[in-house]
Amino acid sequence: MTTPDGTLLDQTISRISGLDPDAVQAARQRQDCLTKPRGSLGVLEDISVQLAGLAGQCPPPLPEPATIAVFAGDHGVHAQAVTPWPQEVTGQMVSNFLAGGAVINAIAAETGSRVLVVDMGVAGELDPHPMLVSAKVRPGTADFTVEPAMTRDEAVRAIEVGIEVANRLIAKGTRLLVTGDMGIANTTPSAALIAVLTSTAPELVTGRGTGVDDDTMALKVASIQRGLQLHQPDSSDPVGVLTAVGGLEQAGLAGLILGASAARVPVLLDGVIAAAAALVAQALAPKSVSAMIAGHLSTEPGAAIALQQLGLRPLIELDLRLGEGSGGALAIGMVRSAVRILRDVASFDSAGVVDKEAANTEQLR
Repeated sequence: MTTPDGTLLDQTISRISGLDPDAVQAARQRQDCLTKPRGSLGVLEDISVQLAGLAGQCPPPLPEPATIAVFAGDHGVHAQAVTPWPQEVTGQMVSNFLAGGAVINAIAAETGSRVLVVDMGVAGELDPHPMLVSAKVRPGTADFTVEPAMTRDEAVRAIEVGIEVANRLIAKGTRLLVTGDMGIANTTPSAALIAVLTSTAPELVTGRGTGVDDDTMALKVASIQRGLQLHQPDSSDPVGVLTAVGGLEQAGLAGLILGASAARVPVLLDGVIAAAAALVAQALAPKSVSAMIAGHLSTEPGAAIALQQLGLRPLIELDLRLGEGSGGALAIGMVRSAVRILRDVASFDSAGVVDKEAANTEQLR
């Protein structure tokens, strides 16, 4: 999609700015006046301040309703035996999401959230469904050990699909986006992206994904090493990195993050696939990190390395490695609670409670 002012991607990036400093200051001051010891809610206080700065108002609006956007795609590097799972499982699991039978559906029901599946590049055809967005850029990526995963135009288009999804959801009232993913072998391109964008050796960011054995793990690392050696991707060109070794769902998720950031709507990141996509978004628009919240810490080693570069602290650590958006969705209640506390908890003055810190300060004067 192009416009008189440039591509949708360019337009979106131009709208991304950091947190509003006045709202940030007001939120910090309000937190210090609430009926609790200052700083006693730790990271929850930080989240409330971040969301106030993102919204440009204190307190910020409640981040609800939430939509879990599951981006799905297949991967040509599957041909290198980087996982024992057959590629057909991607399409089968998408059907399971649409039928309401997956883990993410159960968590969504518990949190009162909507699940939307976006077909970025599932190898097979999917039947139409109200929960499905058909936006196939191509039927799976190419094997990046022998050729680029996609063309540059396809990478841009995939990012723009994510932006369009964010724009549509926000226009319909979504106020919290959660990243989800589905794609057999997708931890392999994620590790490749993280390796390039954090300047880390592939063996340090590659994990066992669905639980591969030692031999498969060695093939996985070797495949990433061959792909990086073949393409020599430049970390200063994130679209080029996606083109060389990325996945269509990572590109779509990067666009979702950019679109949400431009609209000043928070995004809860799931695991390692989302972390790889977030690095792409950060490289394209550094201030997009202002909209990101890390839902959890995946057991995949690349996740911790990516979150460190993003400067994000995960809200929960439960040894999760499922994907689908599960870890991000589990943190929805924590994010909502952070905002409700800032909005609804009484101040010392309004509740008639003595502020110990303020009283001690007066006594020292």
